Amino acid sequence: MSVQRSRANGAESAIPALGAAREVTPRSSADQTPKFAVRHYSVAEIAALWSLSVDLVRQLFEKEPGVLVLGHTEEADRTRVDKRTGKVERVTARRYTTLRIPEFVVERVHRKLSQI
Repeated sequence: MSVQRSRANGAESAIPALGAAREVTPRSSADQTPKFAVRHYSVAEIAALWSLSVDLVRQLFEKEPGVLVLGHTEEADRTRVDKRTGKVERVTARRYTTLRIPEFVVERVHRKLSQI
């Protein structure tokens, strides 16, 4: 198995290379791995594999079909009163999301980007 090394949060971790543990023989459609059971990559893992920034990888995959988006996708609106002026202001709070990207989506995006 081919492994690449990545530094994340000050600790070194092994990241298997894409397609490292793949079977060479074709499989019938009856025994294919279900989509939920395939390897899912984080944005940071793909950024390390492709030597890209996390922000760019997030932009590449956030609207891609098949990507798991965990968390809230819309922004939370709320209001607050400015103590100095007494005016009511609208405040938008950022909501955080986590992306988990299946291996078949990573391969599809890589193919698309390679054809440009």
